[in-house]
Amino acid sequence: MAREDSLKHYRDKRDFGATGEPRGGVGTAGEAGKPDGRRGKQAGHGTEKARHATEDGFPSYVVQIHDASTMHFDFRLEVDGVLKSWAVPKGPSTDPGDKRLAVPTEDHPLEYREYEGVIGDGQYGAGTVIVWDTGTYRPMGEEGTPEDEGPFAEALAKGHASFWLDGTKLKGGYVLTRFRGGEGGGSGDDGGEEAWLLVKRADARADRTGSATPDPHRARSTRSGRTLRQVADGLGGGNGT
Repeated sequence: MAREDSLKHYRDKRDFGATGEPRGGVGTAGEAGKPDGRRGKQAGHGTEKARHATEDGFPSYVVQIHDASTMHFDFRLEVDGVLKSWAVPKGPSTDPGDKRLAVPTEDHPLEYREYEGVIGDGQYGAGTVIVWDTGTYRPMGEEGTPEDEGPFAEALAKGHASFWLDGTKLKGGYVLTRFRGGEGGGSGDDGGEEAWLLVKRADARADRTGSATPDPHRARSTRSGRTLRQVADGLGGGNGT
């Protein structure tokens, strides 16, 4: 599916004249739709820079905390030029014993991994957003061996994907498994009846002690160092730093 088509549901839900969320450029991260209206440095279709936003060549991921009608974490993986997204009510855990519900949402543009701010009242997803964690990931096979991005996209479509996170806060192997709905396809428009589990692999980065997931009210942005409350108090809307 072309990136433009993949982002149709995302764009249909939003009024970009009233929200600072990025509309998303076509073909590159940062080509268009930045909250301040500027255009980023352009890269062509099919280039490594267009396919991956990171200098090391690995695809990116971001975890945002969203204080909307219900508080939740948004878990997003860069796949095929967009951010495949899941709402995780309790957030990702570092404890392999925790099975965290992950409900698929619409694909988001790559620019969204930098979005932090306040979505105004009356808009879809109204509430405060902070970037809690960001980094890169490596697709993995069942035996923990590296795989390229193509088989990873296929694994997601089949409903079971394993990957290694190398983020500011999250580290190590994780698995996403679809357990209800969505057979034969990827994420749906708004999740519908489709549901997944996000589980930490039992590796050297697992942590069964202490708090496996941060308190979202106390958690701080990896971009600005601020809490949800500080962003809400300091911004009227749009993208904060």
